[in-house]
Amino acid sequence: MPTPISSDPKLKALCEQGMLNPRPEEVKDPLFLEDGFFDPHDLLQVKYEMLRRVSTEKAQIGPVAASFGVSRVTFYQILKRFREEGMAGLFPKLRGPKAAHKLTGEVITFVETALARDASLRPQALAELVREELDISVHPRSIERALAKRQKKRQR
Repeated sequence: MPTPISSDPKLKALCEQGMLNPRPEEVKDPLFLEDGFFDPHDLLQVKYEMLRRVSTEKAQIGPVAASFGVSRVTFYQILKRFREEGMAGLFPKLRGPKAAHKLTGEVITFVETALARDASLRPQALAELVREELDISVHPRSIERALAKRQKKRQR
């Protein structure tokens, strides 16, 4: 039975750092099965050892990738990022939008102007106004968060 993350300090730390391998059971490399030093839960260690194996031991990519629980395509993606960024390239990147891509400065200014005219407008009504006037579909909660963030910046 696998160790619960909350009871293992290393697993908990790996999880908090975004470095917990989501599929440690797929790592079949002998070093990770035999030696306590090599941890299949440590994503950085798994990626680095996989790249090292191919680079220094001249092992074939297909079998090595399979023994580390990744596809050839994933191996090449990891290798590319490592060549471009060094060890930092082995850290997982956050997926998805990095900022509120719909809530541009123009949209927030529009919302603030509408609120200045009528302070009783709720996020749902503001979202409908944005959709009607700017032809942009924005979730009311996104508007609420953006306004709170803007308010917080003003208080500093």
